[in-house]
Amino acid sequence: MAITKTQDLNINSNLYRALMSEQDDLVIDICRQIPKGPLHTVTIHEDTVLHMATYHKRTNLALKLLDMVSSCDYHKLTWQNTGGNTILHETGTNNRTVKVAEEVLRRAPMLLSMTNKEGETALFYAARHGKSNIFKFLHGAVSRSVEGPDLKTFLHRDDKFTILHIAILSRNYWIAHMIAITYPELIREKDADDMTALQLLSSTKPEFHPHGFFNHMLFRLVLNFSRSVLDANIENRETVFFLKKRWKQKHAQEWAYKLAKLLIEEDNSWEETESWTDKRVTKILAHSGTTSTIVAPDQKNILANHAIFHKPDTPLLLATIHGSTEIVREILIRYPQAVEHVDKDGRTILHLAILHRRHAIIDVVEEMEYPLERLKGRLDKKYNTLLHMVGYKEEELKEDVKHPAEELKIDQRLYERVEKLSPILDTMTRNSDQKTPSEVFSDTNYERRAEAKEWMSENAKNCSIVAVLIATVAFTSVYTIPGGTDDDGNPVLKDKPMFLLFTFADAISLSSALTSLILFLNIITSQFKFTDFASSIFEEQYTALLLLIISVTMMMVSFAATLILTIISGSEWTTDLTLYGVIFFPVLVFILSYVPDYLRITRDLYKSSKKLKEKVAKKYHKFWDYKPQARHPVARSVHLTTRSPV
Repeated sequence: MAITKTQDLNINSNLYRALMSEQDDLVIDICRQIPKGPLHTVTIHEDTVLHMATYHKRTNLALKLLDMVSSCDYHKLTWQNTGGNTILHETGTNNRTVKVAEEVLRRAPMLLSMTNKEGETALFYAARHGKSNIFKFLHGAVSRSVEGPDLKTFLHRDDKFTILHIAILSRNYWIAHMIAITYPELIREKDADDMTALQLLSSTKPEFHPHGFFNHMLFRLVLNFSRSVLDANIENRETVFFLKKRWKQKHAQEWAYKLAKLLIEEDNSWEETESWTDKRVTKILAHSGTTSTIVAPDQKNILANHAIFHKPDTPLLLATIHGSTEIVREILIRYPQAVEHVDKDGRTILHLAILHRRHAIIDVVEEMEYPLERLKGRLDKKYNTLLHMVGYKEEELKEDVKHPAEELKIDQRLYERVEKLSPILDTMTRNSDQKTPSEVFSDTNYERRAEAKEWMSENAKNCSIVAVLIATVAFTSVYTIPGGTDDDGNPVLKDKPMFLLFTFADAISLSSALTSLILFLNIITSQFKFTDFASSIFEEQYTALLLLIISVTMMMVSFAATLILTIISGSEWTTDLTLYGVIFFPVLVFILSYVPDYLRITRDLYKSSKKLKEKVAKKYHKFWDYKPQARHPVARSVHLTTRSPV
C-alpha cells in the first residue's frame, strides 16, 4: 500500500524526533513498519535514516539498521543525498563510525570510489573533516584496492584542490603529513588559486609551540601529569576531557612542525618571485616639482592583466603577511637566499613585516646581518622605503583592541626602530605621492594622535581628581590622630606599634598622591608630539598610576591601623582577618586591573636590555670569545658575517 504525502510527513517527523532524542528502539520500530526501512529518506535534503544515524555518531543504531537491509538491496546503499554524499561519506565526519564504514564497504564496496557533487570521495571527505581514525581505515581500503591512474579520483577534487590542500585547511597536520609522505607528488601541485600546499600552510598560521610563559609551563605540567592519569583510566570525565584536549593540542603542534619542515624541504615554490627592479610603471620628476606617471607601451597589457590575476606570493612572504614566524624562520634556515623575495608590488619581507606589524619577523631578519644590509634602502614599485611602510598599516581584525594612545606608541617606536636600520637617504626619499616617510606617518596618524591626546588628557584629569581627594584625606588624617592627644599635645597611642604603622602609611599615601598629581598635570600640559608617545609621556602615565595605586593602598593601610587602634583592639583574630579582607578588597581589584599593563612594560624593558647587551657584546667581541652569528638559529645556519656588501 502506497504511503500518502501526509503519512510520509508524519513518519519523517516521528523519525527525526526519535533520532534527535536518541530513542534507538523507536527508530528501529518505525523503520520496520515502512517499505524502505532504514533507506527511507527523512530530511528535505534526501538523507536516509542510515545517513542521519551515521552522521550523529550513533554507531550501534547504524549497525542495527544495516542488518535490516537485505542482501538483495545492498545496491540501494549507494543512495546519495542532494549533496551527493553516500552513507560512506557520512562516516568520514567522525571517528566513531569505523565499524559502520567497514560493514558498509563489505556490503557495497563500490561506495569507496563514489564521489559527491564536489568530486570528493569518502576518503577526501574524511580528510576535509580532519578525522584521523576513519581516514586511516579508508586510506587502508583504498591502498588495498586501488593503484595507478585510478588514484587520482581519491587525491583530487573537481576544482583542482588536492587532498593535501584540504587536510591542511582542516588543521589535522598528522593527516597532512601522512599524505605528503605517501604521495610526495602532491606537494608541488597547485590548486585553482595557484597555491601549493606550503603556500597554503603559510597562510593558515599553524601553532608550533604554546605561546606565553604561563601556557608553556602549564603545557609541561599537564603532559607530565596526564601520562599517569590517562593510563589509570580515571572516571572523572572533566579531567579526562581537559587532559585529552591538551594532548591533542600538543599532538597538532608537533605534526604541524614536522609538516612544515617536510614541505619546506620538498617545495620549490620559494624560487618563483617577482623582480624588484622590473615592471616599475612610475617615474618621479622631482626636479620640476611635479609628479608625472609614465607608462611604457609594453606595460599597458601588463597592467591590464595584472589587475585581473597575479600569482600568489611565495611561502616566505605569505608566512610574513599572516605572522607565521616559525615558518619564516625554517624557510630562512633552509634557503637563506629567499630573504630577497619580493611580491607583485616590489615589497620585500621587511616591507611586509612592517606593514602588517610582524615584530617577531623583523627580529628574525634583523639578526641576519648580511641579508639585512641587502634589504636596507630597497624601494617598492611606488618608491616606498621601509620607513614609508611604518606610516601605512594593514587594518586587520584583532582580538586585543588597543586604545589609540597605545597604538600610536607602538607605531612611533617601530618608526624609530626602522629609522635606525635604514640609510639616512631613506628619511628624505619621496614616494610616488611625493611624500617623505615622516609626512606619510604624520598624515596617517593625524586623527589617531588627536584621539590619543583626548584619551590621555581625560585619563590624567580623572586620575588627578582622585589624587587630590586622597591627598586631602591623608593630610586631614595628620590633624585627626587616632586616640587624640594628651594635655601636652602628644598622641595618646604613640607607644602602640600600630600607631607607627599609621604614621608611615599616611605619610607615604600623601607623598605618593602629590607626586602622581604633579605627573598627571605634566601630562595634561604636554604638547603631545609624536615622539612623546614613544618615550616620556607613557612612562609618566604608568609611573603616576603606580604612585596612585601605592597611595590608595597606603590609605587603606592607614585606615586599617586606625580601626585596630581605636575600635577592634583586643578582638578575635578572625574578626580582624575578615575586616582586613573587606578593607583591602578595593585595592586588590585596583591592582589587578593594571597588572597586565605593568607586565607588558616589564617585558619591554627586558627585551630592550637584552638587545642593548647584545649590541655591546657585538661591539666589543674582540675582547672576549663572542660570536654574533651564534645568537640566532638563522644566523647560525648560514654562518653570516658582519661585513657589508660592496
